[in-house]
Amino acid sequence: MQELKTYSDIEQVISSYVQLRRRGRIATGLCPFHSEKSPSFTVYPENQSFYCFGCGAGGDVITFIRRIENLEYVEAVRFLAQRAGMSMPEDVQDDRTARLKARVLELNRTLARYFHECLKQPSGRAGLDYLHRRGLTNRTITRFGLGFAPNSWEDASKYLRSKGFSQEEMLAAAVVAQRSSGNGYYDQFRNRVIFPIIDLRGNVVGFGGRIMGDERGPKYLNSGDTPVFKKSRNLFALNFAKASKRGGLLLCEGYMDVISVHQAGFDNAIATLGTALTAEQARLIAQYTDRVTLSYDSDGAGQTATQRAVGLLSETGVKIRVLSMSGAKDPDEYIKKFGAERFGLLIEGASNATEFEIGKLKKKYDTNTADGKVAFLKEFTALLARIPNPVERDVYLSKIAGELQVERQAIAAQLQHELRRAAKKRRQDASDLKVYSEVKTASHTQDIQRARNIRYALAEDKLLAILLKNPDYYEHIAARIEIAQFVTDRNRAIAQVLFTRLANRLPVELPMLSADLSIEQMGVVSELLNSVSGIVFGLEDADAYIDTILSKQTERSQDEVAAMSDDDLKAYIASLASKKK
Repeated sequence: MQELKTYSDIEQVISSYVQLRRRGRIATGLCPFHSEKSPSFTVYPENQSFYCFGCGAGGDVITFIRRIENLEYVEAVRFLAQRAGMSMPEDVQDDRTARLKARVLELNRTLARYFHECLKQPSGRAGLDYLHRRGLTNRTITRFGLGFAPNSWEDASKYLRSKGFSQEEMLAAAVVAQRSSGNGYYDQFRNRVIFPIIDLRGNVVGFGGRIMGDERGPKYLNSGDTPVFKKSRNLFALNFAKASKRGGLLLCEGYMDVISVHQAGFDNAIATLGTALTAEQARLIAQYTDRVTLSYDSDGAGQTATQRAVGLLSETGVKIRVLSMSGAKDPDEYIKKFGAERFGLLIEGASNATEFEIGKLKKKYDTNTADGKVAFLKEFTALLARIPNPVERDVYLSKIAGELQVERQAIAAQLQHELRRAAKKRRQDASDLKVYSEVKTASHTQDIQRARNIRYALAEDKLLAILLKNPDYYEHIAARIEIAQFVTDRNRAIAQVLFTRLANRLPVELPMLSADLSIEQMGVVSELLNSVSGIVFGLEDADAYIDTILSKQTERSQDEVAAMSDDDLKAYIASLASKKK
């Protein structure tokens, strides 16, 4: 394990996901785990840790891989071992969760091959004909591994059982569902064209199934969340698009749009998986590009989805452009009607996000009337106030002043009012955050217990940090305080791990703790350790923090005495007197 960590330098590993900038002994960048515009994500090469001051994520290189790749501990170790060209460390054993994930992935791959073979059989002719009618070639069908689910309640599950998969594994993979009667199970996907969902490592993690023609049921049926799949964290065809030589990514609304666009030569197209774009997906996109063109349907739902995507992607710092299609409702129809070359010109001429928002405002208000102009300009200046670049603001301000024949100075005055209001709100938000932070200290957990015992929690923080930096203080500390005497549950759990390891003469350096601590606990430990970087502590410091923690017992005793009845109080005083004799 130590060899693996030696060959998995944290700065080098993280830099393949996050653009880092060296600042002396640390490296900083935009956090991949939450949306931000100013870097709060910090890598500490000297102790091989990372910590985000914005969301509280932190830990070692294994913790980072667990978070970014959505892996269990053993899977993350295997991932890093493969990356380093090493065999799996002997001191790491597969756990039940990791084994189940491996079986689900194997099951999905087996089922995807089965569905693909069904498409070639006479019974799957309806599915193949449907895909051909939609304009897909056999080469494209093969490239995306498209398939067909037979019109049967149990053909797929029978096939999986013949390959050695259990009912429990099929349920875990969400490819079967229990009958409403409670007796038996049935196949989840039936009489549908199948779209395998493949992750960035080439694993089949789920499926999307589409009805054909006027069949009953939902138009699309997507895999539910499983041990290997979360709809909100995956993107269809990103496994292909991330290797595209075309600049940026093209975000479409559905599977067929993406596949048609790929077939037309635009292999940088991706789509969400039956849901609106999520913050996790926006951050995933930002890891692979700094430019996104939105190509959603032109109907009302598509425009609403566009607006949501603009907001989420803007928070990641990605540059956004929006396609404006006329004569077709989606990219698939547009390419069929007008051809790939014209679609390419459409992409080149796509408006940016600001122009898209202004265009929506123009449709919303009748600017030929005085009331319409006033209402438009009020929202327009609020929109400009959200643009950080003053030159960009000035360009749009001048353009709209000319179009509406309104004095530029009048719009500029309204803009200044909006800018002042936005600045005031930011100051208020910052003030609220400061007050919140003082109550919660540097903690990022919603921990009421911690807030109510902040004095003792802070002392526990420092004592744990001292122990991490000075493991040779363990015997002295353990002789003075027991695990049960820690006031907060969070720190008591971490202390339990540290005390147990030190009692067994095991190291407590951060890279050695990820097998024993959860992802959240690793974040806490990383914060504690880096908060005392460069500070020297002696045993007297440890004693002072222990005294503070133990004083909670005295406080508790006083409260208990105050709450006693007269008889109980007399008995308590009598017991104290007897102890003095």
